[in-house]
Amino acid sequence: MRDDLVIYNGRAVLPGQVLEDALVRIRNGCIVEVRRGGPDGARQAGQCIDAGGAYILPGLVDLHSDAIEREIEPRPRAVFPVEVAFRELEKRLAGSGITTIFHSLSFATEQMGLRSNETAAQVIRQLRKLAAGPSLVRHRIHLRYEITDLSAVPVITALLEEGAVDLLSFMDHTPGQGQFRQLERYKEWVQATYGLNEEEFPALLAKKQVDRTTVLEGVRLLAGKALALGIPVASHDDDSAGRVETAHSLGVTISEFPVNREAAGRARELGMAVCVGAPNVVRGCSQAGNLSAVEAIETGAAGILCSDYYPPAMLCAVFRLADRIGLAAAAQLVSLRPAGAVGLAGSAGSLEPGGRADLVLVRGEGVAPVVQGAVVDGRVVYTLSYRNCNGFS
Repeated sequence: MRDDLVIYNGRAVLPGQVLEDALVRIRNGCIVEVRRGGPDGARQAGQCIDAGGAYILPGLVDLHSDAIEREIEPRPRAVFPVEVAFRELEKRLAGSGITTIFHSLSFATEQMGLRSNETAAQVIRQLRKLAAGPSLVRHRIHLRYEITDLSAVPVITALLEEGAVDLLSFMDHTPGQGQFRQLERYKEWVQATYGLNEEEFPALLAKKQVDRTTVLEGVRLLAGKALALGIPVASHDDDSAGRVETAHSLGVTISEFPVNREAAGRARELGMAVCVGAPNVVRGCSQAGNLSAVEAIETGAAGILCSDYYPPAMLCAVFRLADRIGLAAAAQLVSLRPAGAVGLAGSAGSLEPGGRADLVLVRGEGVAPVVQGAVVDGRVVYTLSYRNCNGFS
């Protein structure tokens, strides 16, 4: 049995309110008490942390992060060891307030670099092995399947059966639909992401033109396998009500990055969780010119934020939205709601007694809130102390 850890003199962000002068008591990796209270009672515990008025938030749950791919391959064809990427990235994740990360690995063998089937499967198995050992945050796998890549189906089936996947999503980057309605935009994205030259692009485009009936058969097979194993399934870049309805009929419960109001609204009508990108909130617009995340959240069309390609954006987005919807509601977008969408509600995503003790201490508001401490499984895994100010102690 571990000694109690008590954090006091903070502002605890609970599902329905911000509790001032809050005390959070942790025992054996779980939250056992949240209440108002000063330091006198707290100092009777084994370890005490004076939050110094900082916010105490649930650890952030990030359902979609491409960061591991960029950490492994920061430039096209410049590949670094997975373990180096894993160790370095999780330091930054903890510093961004993310305590549960779903690493997004794509299967799209007709594209280049890290996203080949063989490399992606190898990376997933390595990440699984590393996550089972010493780590700072909780690591999960979000497998993204490009549905035109028929050769990936048996590889993904094997990974699902191994228990190597925690979330499966279907994406289709075929130009003419989704986020790439214009061929030129697709060409720019491919060249920027994978470093393809003018001569290589026509061959890639030809590979995207496959029989859609065969494509749907692969999607049905993988969706059925995932659901039978209790793995949640998501769709990606839905661009119409009809596409959302098709996804829903296959058992999809999460719509990632719907590109317009029609798709987002239909997903919510069907009871699906709708996830939008935190960078969209921070930057004030979609990088691809699609649906505004702020608008989707304010109208109730979206209820989850993910980091997408930039982990620090999640916490920044929470405080950007706090003035519009309140801090307690904004925090749920990156904690309780994503946890609920993947079956982790009750154990992650809130500061309620009985849940896992994953939380972060945050100072500052506005543009650049700062994580000064992170606790995962009841252990302090990250601290930060700036010069010339009161630090996390």
